[in-house]
This record gives sequence, structure tokens and C-alpha cells, in this order.
Amino acid sequence: MTAGTGTGMSEERLTMRERAALLVLMAEARELTNAELRELAGFTIDGACRRRLNDLGLVVSTKTGRAYVHDLTDDGAVRCRAELSGRRPPRAGYAGGALYALLAGLRRHLDATGGALGEIFTPDLAHRVESAYRALATRPGDAVPLRALREHLDDVPTDRLDRALTALADRPDVHLRAEADQKSLTEQDRRAALVLGGSPRHTLLVEAAG
Repeated sequence: MTAGTGTGMSEERLTMRERAALLVLMAEARELTNAELRELAGFTIDGACRRRLNDLGLVVSTKTGRAYVHDLTDDGAVRCRAELSGRRPPRAGYAGGALYALLAGLRRHLDATGGALGEIFTPDLAHRVESAYRALATRPGDAVPLRALREHLDDVPTDRLDRALTALADRPDVHLRAEADQKSLTEQDRRAALVLGGSPRHTLLVEAAG
């Protein structure tokens, strides 16, 4: 989540698409490209929608190559929290009506428990692992030491990361392997290993797509 400018928390009325964009970014709790938005929710943040959310300080959109990446600001998160108490927008349709009933139920739960949205909506850890792999691999399909992966994701508790890696290992394109040259392993490599099937694994490899 990105810090806002402090100028976006006006009471300006948002369109249903603009509200939906904020709520999807809140639910995913990470930056999203337009391609990811289209896959997840069936729409993108572009044109007038992007410009308005940017101008209000609710979303930061950064151009990477030819594509935009969108991130919810702190002001955007506050606006999302306000939507939990908001009235269903006119012409919201069946899906919009159901969404606002769900948001109201979520508000009641948070009010009763004293919880926070950030405790409910957390980044997909498997996605973070794959993003870390792509950042660390020289080329797609290269082996990345688990030691380096753990250092890259040092904010993730070891047990949670171990569970995410174990789940990813079920995919046919993901491989957790033991280092063939055991003499090359450092003590840090050995401590970072994940034990699967009784065997310590030291590297992560994700096959190149296509």
C-alpha cells in the first residue's frame, strides 16, 4: 500500500466502477496490473477511471513499460473502510447489491471484534513467492537458493513460508530440489532448507511459461 497525498479524502461521489476498483485493490492487498485486474474482476483501471482515482489520491498508478501498475494509497484504504458503512449506489445491480450487503456484514464483524481490514485482507503468499523468484532468478527456469528467497521475504514467518512452498511444490511447473553439490552448501543454505518427503531441498525452480 502506498502513502497518499492527503488530498483524496473528500466526500466526492465515486462511480460504481471506481468503488469496485478500490475494493479489488483492498481485497488483493498488493499492486495489480490491468491484466491481473481483468483476470480477477473483469475490468481494468484506465482512462477517466484511472485519472480520477489518481487525482483524488486514492490510487497510485505507475507505468512500467507499456502497462500500468495500480496500488491503493492510505487514503484509498480509508475510503474502502468507509464503503463498509456506505449505502448501495443507485443502479448497482444484483451483484452490486449483494456486494454492499456483504460489506455491511463485514463491518458488523469488525465492529464486534475490534478487528482491522488489514488482518482480513492479506497478500497472496504464493504470489509473493513467485514474484520473489522472478526478481531473484537470472533467467526464467533458473534455480534460486531458498536462502536467498527467505532473505528476500524476511518479513514472512518461517512456518508460513514453509507452508506456501510446500503447497507450490504440488504444481507441475514448480520444483524444490536438493543441491547436487552438497559440499558447496553453506550453513545458511542448510538452515534455509525445506524438508519434503524426508529430504532437505535447497533450491526453487519455476519453469518458464510456454
